[in-house]
Amino acid sequence: MRTDSPISATLVAWGNAWLTGHIGLDEAVDRVEHAAGPQLVAVPVDATPTTEAAGSPLPAEVSAPAAELADVPLRGFLAELRGEGLTSFRLALPAPGDPLGLTGPPAFTRSAVAAEQAAIAVLDGKRLGLVPAEDRRGSSYSGVRWATMPAATTDADVPQLAEAERALTLTMRSATDALIGIDGPAQGFPSLDAADEALAPGYPGRAHRLGALAARLSLALRLAEERGLTSSQLTTRNEALRDLDRAVRRARIAAHHAIVELRTP
Repeated sequence: MRTDSPISATLVAWGNAWLTGHIGLDEAVDRVEHAAGPQLVAVPVDATPTTEAAGSPLPAEVSAPAAELADVPLRGFLAELRGEGLTSFRLALPAPGDPLGLTGPPAFTRSAVAAEQAAIAVLDGKRLGLVPAEDRRGSSYSGVRWATMPAATTDADVPQLAEAERALTLTMRSATDALIGIDGPAQGFPSLDAADEALAPGYPGRAHRLGALAARLSLALRLAEERGLTSSQLTTRNEALRDLDRAVRRARIAAHHAIVELRTP
């Protein structure tokens, strides 16, 4: 599951809106499932409650290396995490050589880089990494299954909203100039009226605008064509798009973290 299927971003946006009191848990989960189908979380069998008095799937327990896994519906899993001190979600959108949003440990970093996305649940004194994968069963069932693993408790070095917006604007101009300067078939970005991604209630307007722009550019980067270009033209084009991709991923993270930053003194 790659960043053009941004289920981690959707979970972070609507999860944070729930945690800040702007929507209820049911609405948050409904929006996540509307985006990508049923959502299940893989947890060790020992962490799965068997009676009303049984323990919940605690983040500390998901690190068991050889545990048999059971699938827990996302709604119940999030409710249990809230009881264990869940305060916010963070977004990671890494690429090879650029582990954006990640600070380890290595197992989580490898999984998130392979998926090109992850969500991080921030709890009191600990964090839990959530990495999505497509979940297909038979001919009709299609959803998402989240792998869970410990995440480092340190914050990643990511830009805040204003910084990310400035960087994206400057990089867009540079990329446009580079693409216009390439002779050959028409260059530029596909026309995308809208992207199937939106921030949740409670986010500031600036975050909504930046998030929408970054989502459209992310899709455009995936759809950009390379046909009919020379080797030199491809080098120029790819450098411009690589820089833009880096700025887009940072802008998306800044937008999705904005609601959390509002609460930070």
